[in-house]
Amino acid sequence: MPALRDDLFLLMKITVSIDSLKGSLSSMEAGEAIRQGILLADPEADVIVRPLADGGEGTVEALTCGSQGHQEQLQVTGPLGDPVQSSYGILDGSGTAVIEMASAAGITLVSDAQRNPLNTTTYGVGELIRDAIGKGCRQFIVGIGGSATNDGGLGMLQALGYEFLDDRGKPVSMFGRDLEHIASVSDTNVMPELAQCRFRIACDVTNPLCGPNGCSSIYGPQKGATAEIIAEMDDWLSKFSKITAKWNPKADAETPGAGAAGGLGFAFLAFTNAELRSGIQIVLEETRLEDSIRSSDLVVTGEGRLDRQTVMGKAPSGVAELAKKYGKPVIAFSGIVSPDAGECNEHGIDAYFPILRRVVSLEDAMDPETAARNMTETVEQVFRLIRTIRSSEV
Repeated sequence: MPALRDDLFLLMKITVSIDSLKGSLSSMEAGEAIRQGILLADPEADVIVRPLADGGEGTVEALTCGSQGHQEQLQVTGPLGDPVQSSYGILDGSGTAVIEMASAAGITLVSDAQRNPLNTTTYGVGELIRDAIGKGCRQFIVGIGGSATNDGGLGMLQALGYEFLDDRGKPVSMFGRDLEHIASVSDTNVMPELAQCRFRIACDVTNPLCGPNGCSSIYGPQKGATAEIIAEMDDWLSKFSKITAKWNPKADAETPGAGAAGGLGFAFLAFTNAELRSGIQIVLEETRLEDSIRSSDLVVTGEGRLDRQTVMGKAPSGVAELAKKYGKPVIAFSGIVSPDAGECNEHGIDAYFPILRRVVSLEDAMDPETAARNMTETVEQVFRLIRTIRSSEV
């Protein structure tokens, strides 16, 4: 074989933007492992690593690590009303806070035996927002997936100063069951800074607040709701939406996504300056990935598992779509590949590669050191092939 000409690759620019391999590597760790593999095959390559997330788990870490940010740790009210340790990110220089509501009101914070949306609250989410406002943040990115709640955002709004009064003019408490008693809304004690805040809500569901496709009916069972509880909470949320509409005529319980996170989507739309957006689109905008892709020769993406769901709005499909806007080739790496992953080839991912190098247990495969090594070694071989092909074309 003729010697490969190094000068062919001096101008090769590659953008790497891969989602986390959950339970194993963060987005930036996976990206760095890919970068190392590329450089082993082509030491002169210009490799840019950008963080990637879809607005759910890992978004705070991805954006703070990739955008010169930092994380704030604090104790907040958990979904059952008990204290939990939580965190959120602040992107330095932009006054933007990045929050995952699941860190304060997530279903993983509630044991199977305790799951019941009558007894859970989003109050801790409001405490995270309140803390960020106190630290000067006025722009917010909030991922609202993975909730344990169905309180219509009642708790979060109370933490921000809204009061919800019963028919005697007394404030109700903060749990899902307290929706039943709301008769009116008061904004007398709302944080004045809230009017200056803008919220971009990462939301990839389209459920309305109420009805057969609403949050109670569709997501209530996984949160511990019985058929009786579902019917009650649907009625309460319907009543809550009508009371809210009297206070804010623009409040619309039928807006797609209003039922996200047990009605938290509705609360943001009706009580704050908020818009519901695709999570991956928010992240792509914040990281300015498009600028990097535009000037690249090749784009690398991926996630822990590639399957047909990857093309349904998940992070790698967003990267591929953006790359194809500029006619860039896209390859993907993942921990495992399912039999139906071929659909990825029809949606912008030109080729994909699993990184497992031998038969091992799931525990061994997910070991961070093993996963990083497998990623680097697989990427190296793929890019050696790319280098060989590019050489033969000259």
